[in-house]
Parts: sequence; C-alpha cells; structure tokens
Amino acid sequence: MHIPDGFLSMPVVLVMWIITILVVGYSIKRTNKQISGEKMPLMGVLAAFVFAAQMLNVPVAAGTSGHFLGGVLVAIFLGPWAGTVIMATVFIVQAVLFQDGGILALGANIFNMGLIGTVLGYYLYRGLLKTLKSVRVAAMVAAWTAIVLASVACAVELAASGTSPLNIVVPAMAAIHAVIGIIEAVITVVVISAVMKTRPDLLPLEVRS
Repeated sequence: MHIPDGFLSMPVVLVMWIITILVVGYSIKRTNKQISGEKMPLMGVLAAFVFAAQMLNVPVAAGTSGHFLGGVLVAIFLGPWAGTVIMATVFIVQAVLFQDGGILALGANIFNMGLIGTVLGYYLYRGLLKTLKSVRVAAMVAAWTAIVLASVACAVELAASGTSPLNIVVPAMAAIHAVIGIIEAVITVVVISAVMKTRPDLLPLEVRS
C-alpha cells in the first residue's frame, strides 16, 4: 500500500501533505500532554515492532503481497494520537532510509496507513467495544476494517490522480486488502492476548478488565 513517487498528481500530493501535517502536528501536541515519561519506552518498543513487522511481506494472490500495518494495535496500547506519531515515524524512516514509498507520496502514505489506519481504526474499536463487550473481537474487527478503509483511500487517491480508473482500482485494492486484513486482525489479537497474560499493566484499564 506504500505509494511510490510518480503515481499521484501534484494537487493530490499537496492536499495529502497539508492534511497530514495538520493531523500529525496535533497528534504530537496531544501526545506531549497525555503520554508520561514512563510510557516513552513503550512507544519505542511498539515503533520497533511495527517497523519490523511491516518489513515482512506475505504473498496474497496474483503476484501481490501485503504486510501488517499495526495502527489499531498501537492505538489500543497508547491511544490514537501517540499511535499516529508512532506510525508517522515508521513511515518516514521507511521512505527516507529504505525507499519504501515515495518522499512526495509520504503525506498520502501517512494519511492512509497512519491516520485512517490508526485514528479511525481506534475510534471504531472503541465503538465496537461498547457494543460487543469483547476486547479481542472489537480489536479484530477494527483492525480488519481499518486496513480495508486505508486501501480504499489509497485507491481513491490513485484514481483522482488519473493513475487508474476508480471502478477498477477501488474493487481491486479492497479485495486484496480484505485478505491482508485477516492477517492484520489475527496479529493484533495475538499480541493483545499475549500482553494481557504476561504484562497487563502495559494495557489501558478497559482492555485489562
């Protein structure tokens, strides 16, 4: 889902950068107020885990592959704003040091996978948790939905840039990431379950209860 440079038109690039800068800037301010010093090591551990997990691509179909995103997972641990900072940092390192996604397209990639995948995914998780009363089920559904919505946003940006027709790229991206979303959901639940058993103090109270 990492968009390389050359696939997005300049108007789309600029719009995505403006939105991303505003939201990430707000996220940094909220994180500085909400996250205590004792939580900083956890932010580093989660960033390292997400970075490593995203480097592992899993074959899906027809020569395509996908990887874990982790937005919902980090947001469940630390909230959506710290989660957004973590995800943005990971994507910046990937783009600058590993050429995984373009520099010009970085704003769009952070928006799709970092903002939609984290903020929207987190609030979907909270809504589901109130209804379903199950952390694992809510996390699983939110993680799957977030990655599919992120892929649709990516497809819309490509279509708006004239790279691919909307009626082709949206179904294709959504179908592929519906499969990848299963991997996302499983990893999210496995990690949360493991931490609940071994270090429940690292999780928010609503997850531990």
